[in-house]
Amino acid sequence: MAQLLRVQNFTVSSDGFGAGEGQSLERPFGHADPGALMSWAGATASWPNRTDPGGSRGLDDYFTRDFTHNIGAEIMGRNKFSPHRGAWKDHEWRGWWGDEPPFHTPVFVMTHHTRPSFTLSDTTFHFVDDEPAVVLATAREAAQGKDVRLGGGATTVREFLDADLVDALHVVVAPVKLGSGVRLWESPDDLLDRFHLDVVPSPSGVTHHLFWRR
Repeated sequence: MAQLLRVQNFTVSSDGFGAGEGQSLERPFGHADPGALMSWAGATASWPNRTDPGGSRGLDDYFTRDFTHNIGAEIMGRNKFSPHRGAWKDHEWRGWWGDEPPFHTPVFVMTHHTRPSFTLSDTTFHFVDDEPAVVLATAREAAQGKDVRLGGGATTVREFLDADLVDALHVVVAPVKLGSGVRLWESPDDLLDRFHLDVVPSPSGVTHHLFWRR
């Protein structure tokens, strides 16, 4: 069975931005409110950070629960891993996620400023400075037959789309406008030359866009 490169649960605003402007330590999504973008997942019964019982079932919960299914490695851009730019001043920064990152697989962080790999819990972060096809080949080997998730941000997803390496995308469109930031697309129709598309509205107010190769 072929190993797929999959984008999963990637959320954008209604005007196509995956994050706002001005990312910082205090504001990982820049001027965007992460709650406005991601509340659809946080409200589900399967949200991994849930500390109280309950949560919604149904379509949103299915996608939240499916996030880790058959994933053997993740690829992400540096700005998903860190708010820092340029050369690393030190190696103390170890991601936004604390001692228990949600990935549970090898993670390949694309950056022009590499640093030594490190492991937190069952997640090892590797820092790679290569073209998308090379990074994907490395991630596929690490995934040991499972699929590879392309985690974002939007710039990284676009790089892999432009290299025609993405097999399937699940993009969630939230009912909020950002006006500026890091754009995934002008319109979902931008991808219809290469992908089939199903659009499924959710009672939560978001719309799930499911793309698969033609």
